[in-house]
Amino acid sequence: MPAIHPVDRTRGRFSSGYGYRRDPFDRKYRFHDGDDFSAKIGTPVVATADGVVKKSKYWGTYGNYIEIDHGNGYRTVFAHLSKRKVKAGDKVLRGQTIGKVGNTGKSTASHLHYEIKKFGKNINPKDYYYDVPIGTFN
Repeated sequence: MPAIHPVDRTRGRFSSGYGYRRDPFDRKYRFHDGDDFSAKIGTPVVATADGVVKKSKYWGTYGNYIEIDHGNGYRTVFAHLSKRKVKAGDKVLRGQTIGKVGNTGKSTASHLHYEIKKFGKNINPKDYYYDVPIGTFN
């Protein structure tokens, strides 16, 4: 189960959360499926739980992205990466560097877009940051 923050708190900051927000491109209110963390391009991104990489590729709005299957219905998505350091089929460990923050795909600035899915449905990532004190990010 995902249980840690995907970017070191000293190197990135929470910039946009899960839920309805004003879209930065067309200014309409839309649902945002994950959390965004602003950080410099090249900042390490880590796996938030042990798992197997299902996807590591470039795709449309996500740009360079990685999807990891953690078992028990949990998957995580890491998008807008400048570099992907793992490929489909790789086993990863919680805390292992899997990529680097970037500005690829549909993005306004360098950041990590992070999603957690449970049985294919997006859920609020803030409920899974067990490595930080409550209220640190939102």
